[in-house]
Amino acid sequence: MANPPLEWLGHNDTVRCVSYSPNGFCIATGSYDRTIRIWDAETGTTVGEPLEGHTGFVWSIAHSPDGKHIISASVDSTIRIWDVETGTAVGKPLKGHTGAVFSIAYSPDGRNIVSGSIDMTVRVWNAETGAAVGKPLEGHTGGVWSVAYSPDGLHFTSGSIDKTIRIWNAETGVTVGKPFEGHTGGVRSTAYSPNGRHIISGSDDKTVRIWDANTGTAVGKPLEGHSKMVTSVAYSPDGRTIISGSDDKTIRIWDPETNDLVGKPLAGHTGGVGSIAYSPDGRHIISGSTDLTIRTWDANTGAAIGKPLEGGTEGVSSVAYSPDGQHVLSGHHDGTVRIWDAETGAAVYKPLDGHAGSVWSVAYSPNGRHIIAGSHDTTIIIWDAETGAAVGKPLMGHTGGVSTISCSPDGRHIISGSHDTTIRIWDAETGATICKPLEGHTGVVRSVTYTPNGQHIVSGSNDMTIRIWDAKTGAAIGRPFNGHTRSVVSVASSPDGQRIVSGSRDNTIHLWNPHVLTHLSKPNHSNLRAQPGPDGWVRDSEHGLLYWVPPDYRPALHSPALLTIHLTSHIRSVSLDFADFAFGDSWAQIFKCA
Repeated sequence: MANPPLEWLGHNDTVRCVSYSPNGFCIATGSYDRTIRIWDAETGTTVGEPLEGHTGFVWSIAHSPDGKHIISASVDSTIRIWDVETGTAVGKPLKGHTGAVFSIAYSPDGRNIVSGSIDMTVRVWNAETGAAVGKPLEGHTGGVWSVAYSPDGLHFTSGSIDKTIRIWNAETGVTVGKPFEGHTGGVRSTAYSPNGRHIISGSDDKTVRIWDANTGTAVGKPLEGHSKMVTSVAYSPDGRTIISGSDDKTIRIWDPETNDLVGKPLAGHTGGVGSIAYSPDGRHIISGSTDLTIRTWDANTGAAIGKPLEGGTEGVSSVAYSPDGQHVLSGHHDGTVRIWDAETGAAVYKPLDGHAGSVWSVAYSPNGRHIIAGSHDTTIIIWDAETGAAVGKPLMGHTGGVSTISCSPDGRHIISGSHDTTIRIWDAETGATICKPLEGHTGVVRSVTYTPNGQHIVSGSNDMTIRIWDAKTGAAIGRPFNGHTRSVVSVASSPDGQRIVSGSRDNTIHLWNPHVLTHLSKPNHSNLRAQPGPDGWVRDSEHGLLYWVPPDYRPALHSPALLTIHLTSHIRSVSLDFADFAFGDSWAQIFKCA
């Protein structure tokens, strides 16, 4: 245990709950800061922006079995469903509980959600519609702290402040057998064994207990060792070990056959451990704590994995070089911007303050005299790079967090993309907006950039498209570039302005010829179909034939503007040259156009 644990910094309050995605690639965390964050399980970097909407502590989260959605429960009495890909809420909040919702779980088939609340009831919801299924399930005489489905989905269990555990028929809502009694304190957490034969529970009485799921009798002696209440319990995927997290700041691993402790307690957190989980492959353990960190551990050895992520008091969301390459700029989730010596790595000056939310994007002005930052707080702040003093007032106008910023080549203008799906152009000197917001994207604008000549703006969005805009008027030019199958998170223009490159969460990089879609001026031929028809012909909007694509090259042809085609066949890539491509109503017009 020589290595310090990997600390994932980003939440600014207690990390209350953690959940692995079914494929093990991502981890979701819920916090008292009212947000949910998604992390890359291997690197510990955040994926996208925090999921926001709850007005109270986030107490419990869970992934859907297919990994496409996350559900969250809050002390604001609501449950929310989120789209993992877009980070947006799905439908309206699920309302019905009259008090804080402490626990939620998906049914194994993903069709239903079960929730437990301080109002002493358990509720079942339709995961697709959000509608309540049946009446509230009553029986507990104290708040319900924990709920869990059996592996076969036929039953679910609930643990309560009343010190008991109950099993319910998932179809009828009727209790099965008598309550499980034995704990001398409230039951904080429950979980089924992978084979469904046993249930484990963690309690305020500092113990973990194993129960026979069919008879409700205790199996063996209580698992004792924690010095404070047990907040979370979980079985390993193979059912051979049990882990427990406690307010005593430790995690313990137990053998369910002997009820004995396996190895030493996993120590490292400086605050109580509120949530724990195994990775789907059982190799790692993740833990969330009141010390604001998330840590990862080797499940076999108990050794901490990785080193802490350092820099500021919270995670780094954006970096940029100064034009002369001597300094590096970093934006942090704690709302600060920091300047570093590019050669020594030493901090230069004190952190630049002013933002009230995470800094999502940073940039230097072309002459290096100013630093610009866009934030979750919906504003943009400009600082003097030499003195660190704020220049003027914050640029305000966006109604959502500012996710990306960029400067025009001459430094006279600033562009910003936002969660409000718009792009704004600002006068860098006065801070005034130039023209109306650029509207057209239907998702968060993730990346914006100027073409080298400063005449056009390129943007990429969660709506999977790239758009080009007139930098002077803000008017959209041509149609959106379609081809990516997931969010476009980065765009850039080649130095000569002849190519645009885009990066996406679909794991591909696309190279585009912007002139194909922007320079077709014939009114009746301005819209090109993205895919060739069954006969291989690419047509215009009025079904006129443009060019024919051989069969081997059709599967991955995304757009006539997409230059590089990635194929799954024996041919790895093909470049299409549109430099002399032209068309018109007659051969004569084609000749003149060319």
